[in-house]
Amino acid sequence: MSDKNTDVQEEWSGMVEQMNDAVAESMEQNMQAQAAFVESWTEALSDSVPEDENLAEGVEGYNQAYEVWMDAAERMFERSGDAAQGEDVDPTEFRDIWLQSANEAFKEIMGTSAFAAANGQLIESMMEMREQADEVSQETIAEMGFPTRGDVEEVGERLLELERRQQDVEEKLDRVLEAIEE
Repeated sequence: MSDKNTDVQEEWSGMVEQMNDAVAESMEQNMQAQAAFVESWTEALSDSVPEDENLAEGVEGYNQAYEVWMDAAERMFERSGDAAQGEDVDPTEFRDIWLQSANEAFKEIMGTSAFAAANGQLIESMMEMREQADEVSQETIAEMGFPTRGDVEEVGERLLELERRQQDVEEKLDRVLEAIEE
């Protein structure tokens, strides 16, 4: 009988240890995600100084996101306590708490005009980089002796003009032929 009790205690201890490890790992991942989020948000805002109104709204959005994270941490702590007291807690519930919180937190941030301004600047920078890369590639193609996009467009325009002129000549020729036949 004592072997059964020992087995149950070992099984229970193993399960509690696994849950503790999962909670600790989950909290560590959460802290890393928060740190990465704050770092990327800070970088986005530090590239330019947003207007006071945008900055205030951005800070408010970040504060709301922080509250969401803290609520999630509190729920995790409560559910861990429930599990430690013997309540049957599904480990996926912990994952769901963090995923839902991440979605809510990012929604709080992404809904701000500061985030929109930062994204607008990012897109503008990307478009400028694309234009520069396109110019470099066209220059490189020209230096290699190949026709550039501009060259091909010019040839296309000339072909269209030639077709238009040819059509005009054909119409005049048809009128001349009709006049001769009459």
